[in-house]
Amino acid sequence: MKTDAIQVRATRSDDRDRILAVHLDAFGGDEGPVIVSLLQEMLDDPTAEPMHSFVAESNDKIVGHVLFTSVTIESASVSTDGVTAQILAPLAVPSELHGKGIGTHLVKEALQQLAANSVQLVFVLGYPGYYSRFSFVPAGARGLQAPYPIPEKNADAWMVLELEADAAKSFDGTVKCCEALSHQKYWVE
Repeated sequence: MKTDAIQVRATRSDDRDRILAVHLDAFGGDEGPVIVSLLQEMLDDPTAEPMHSFVAESNDKIVGHVLFTSVTIESASVSTDGVTAQILAPLAVPSELHGKGIGTHLVKEALQQLAANSVQLVFVLGYPGYYSRFSFVPAGARGLQAPYPIPEKNADAWMVLELEADAAKSFDGTVKCCEALSHQKYWVE
């Protein structure tokens, strides 16, 4: 599937069931129901606002989804008031379309829209080899800690992307997510 045939748009309320189906398929047997349950909680969580949800669509079929929810940064040393930050979680493409560039196209387009909406920082807990292609870098090394400690062997999986130049330079602290995502079980590898 060519990515130029894919439209990225903000989700609509009537997309919900199709989005949940994409995540169930993408994550499979054991993990799929857990991710779908988390996604439903996040979509209904007022502490996740402002929320940015995007789908990749081709021929009226949803072929990808990504969700960004609001985070705050708690810092003992510096005020982080006014910093606009989001976390990317989850991202899904149906299993039969993995490896076709849909996820990459979706994330690139979504990040451009976030930047246009004055989002300064985006965090993710994911595969460094994948997310580094979008210029995500290890967040812990910059003094930005995950909501729960990340084991040293997976430290590089906790990443940040500056959508505004030098947005992360002036402070450090611990990222706090929406209530639905703030359970330790989601932060254990």
